[in-house]
Amino acid sequence: MSQKRFPVVLTVLTVAMLAVLIALGVWQVQRLHWKEGLLAASARSEQMAPASLDEVLASGAPEFRKVLMVCRGLNTAPFVTLRSIEEGQPGYRLVSACPQSDGSTVMVDRGFIAEGFEARPVEREDAAMPLAFTGVVRSVSKRSGMTPPAEGRLFYGRDNQAMAKALGVTGPVSSWLVYAATPINPEVEGLHPSVPPAAFSNNHAGYAATWFGLALVLIGVYIGLLRRRLTRPADL
Repeated sequence: MSQKRFPVVLTVLTVAMLAVLIALGVWQVQRLHWKEGLLAASARSEQMAPASLDEVLASGAPEFRKVLMVCRGLNTAPFVTLRSIEEGQPGYRLVSACPQSDGSTVMVDRGFIAEGFEARPVEREDAAMPLAFTGVVRSVSKRSGMTPPAEGRLFYGRDNQAMAKALGVTGPVSSWLVYAATPINPEVEGLHPSVPPAAFSNNHAGYAATWFGLALVLIGVYIGLLRRRLTRPADL
């Protein structure tokens, strides 16, 4: 009778796959806690009254905060266009530079305009009247390595520094972005303020359960195969 051998290869492969599944599950749990933190921060900010940009940035937690801003000539300022999608509709976002009293610049997203609307705001080089508006401060996501490079003043990914440079800004540029929440150019058909929703979808608990569930299934399959191998009659 030949001696039954422990399935070393099967065990090694199972342990490796199990480690990957558990790691993916743990990663989704970490993402769950991160997303819950964002949602909590958004909810707290929603209850806070608008404040000046300087005050909000100095608070140390500007994400999602509402601000009151004044930008000279923002409604006629030069802008770059950013390819974007809103509720499944492709279009563009118009982004301009807003100089600050300390010599820095904050980029302002003036709103979204869907494809099919040809009108654009008039650009004027000379300073116009100050324009007051309400905005929401948001961080800028890192560009993907797959994002196409800009074509002049047409961008495919948000980049505060590059956008400011395309608009001729030479001083320091804030890493934060302000989305206009009130109309900057109500006279331009199709252009409207568009602040990305703070209520992000949070499906990470389900994803984590899926990965951990697959890990349990893998363990069950391994145990079943191991028992079958060890209880099978030995070859004569």
